[in-house]
Amino acid sequence: EVAMADTWTPKKYKTYSWIVKDPELLGGKLAIRGTRLSVALILECMSNGMDIAEINAAFGGAFPHEALPEVLKVASELADIAA
Repeated sequence: EVAMADTWTPKKYKTYSWIVKDPELLGGKLAIRGTRLSVALILECMSNGMDIAEINAAFGGAFPHEALPEVLKVASELADIAA
């Protein structure tokens, strides 16, 4: 018997490699692939002055550093949307 975690893959967000958006993960919030960390959480940590090492330490090494450029790009896209 194969566990759901072995077969389920969250849906990619647009063409991003690291960013996913799936209703089965964090209620559909933008998240970092392979983690339960939301894009908003990482941005909040950064806005509070945390660096990558501090973010990684705070979440038990779960934040993949390679995801940071995509986190920032998504933030830029969303900030550019007219309210």
